[in-house]
Amino acid sequence: MENQQSTKFGFTEFAETWNGRLAMLGFVIGLATELLTGHGILSQIGLM
Repeated sequence: MENQQSTKFGFTEFAETWNGRLAMLGFVIGLATELLTGHGILSQIGLM
């Protein structure tokens, strides 16, 4: 049987941990940009 923990792709604990960390980082960057510019995220990308 193949060792499932050796892979770094797919729904593994390693991938999900990094996905969560990058999502939190993106949220904080978006919030900081909104606070610094005074415009919401949607208006920054031209949707409003």
